[in-house]
Amino acid sequence: MARHNRLGRGTDQRGSDYAVSYQPDWLEQVKVTRMLENGRQSTKTLFRNPERSGRRPGPKVRTRIVSRKENLDIEIGVSDPSGVVTRIIVETSRPDRSSIQFTLDDRKARRRARKATAAAQS
Repeated sequence: MARHNRLGRGTDQRGSDYAVSYQPDWLEQVKVTRMLENGRQSTKTLFRNPERSGRRPGPKVRTRIVSRKENLDIEIGVSDPSGVVTRIIVETSRPDRSSIQFTLDDRKARRRARKATAAAQS
């Protein structure tokens, strides 16, 4: 059974603060990627889940990312009853023609899948 969402916080490359509402049994980390003034791309870990457990996530994956400074409020929801989703990438477009990309990652899902495959083969 999935647990209730938790609230985390992080700051991006430009000093914008973000709140991240996440499911503790699915989300490992959120990375933010954006173009810098000098034309280079920069990726930063915005948030890392401090309380990873070995529990299986529920069938729905939901994450919300909010930043007042960036005028951003998005929520991503994915139905995943088989537990196969390991990464979600969301790219937002800004009025100034720039974009911000968020990568929601669950690296432990790959480990769970390998364990399940190994158990099925035994």
